[in-house]
Amino acid sequence: QVQLVESGGGLVQPGGSLRLSCAASGFTFSSYVMSWYRQAPGKERELVARITTSGAMTNYGDSVKGRFTISRDNAKNTMYLQMDSLKPEDTAVYYCNAMRTSLPLNTYWGQGTQVTVSS
Repeated sequence: QVQLVESGGGLVQPGGSLRLSCAASGFTFSSYVMSWYRQAPGKERELVARITTSGAMTNYGDSVKGRFTISRDNAKNTMYLQMDSLKPEDTAVYYCNAMRTSLPLNTYWGQGTQVTVSS
């Protein structure tokens, strides 16, 4: 069955770094646009970063531009999010998303991983 499993979250001090991973299985990973979303308590889920099927193009939310880097390894069916210069406002549950842009228009979500930025 389809699985998206996030890992790498945790507690980090402001200014620190974390690397999230999203391991995919049960579908053709290379055919899906992959994204990271996050949701902080009391706030709506927001797009953090997105990467195209080949990895050639990426886009980022304004709040993370220049600090976060999204990447993917299609041979390993895995997506990554390198997070540097972390701020307390980056605290949230981070979710992995897979979206197919041709028929059938499937979309899948991971269970989320908690990132807490605090001193």
